[in-house]
Amino acid sequence: MSSLVGYVDSQVLLVLQDGRTIIGTLSGFDQRSNVVLSNSTERIYSADESVEEVPLGLYLVKGDMIMLIGEVDAEKEASIDLSAIRADPILPIRHG
Repeated sequence: MSSLVGYVDSQVLLVLQDGRTIIGTLSGFDQRSNVVLSNSTERIYSADESVEEVPLGLYLVKGDMIMLIGEVDAEKEASIDLSAIRADPILPIRHG
């Protein structure tokens, strides 16, 4: 998890095993890949409606829930019109 050191204080996007997408500033992490996000927001996608953003604030995500973590390009992020995006939500991962 030492590769996350370079992401601290940067905006990141997380995709979780239950299909949720969360964006926020990476404030910290530990050896179990648990992460702390500040100023975080959940993005809820729908094929019928625009992207809904739900403010979460300070948010702790357990490391075993994270499928993907990536740094957000602030310039590209600012140019995206979320009200124009329609997309099916990501389905949860099923273990079995």
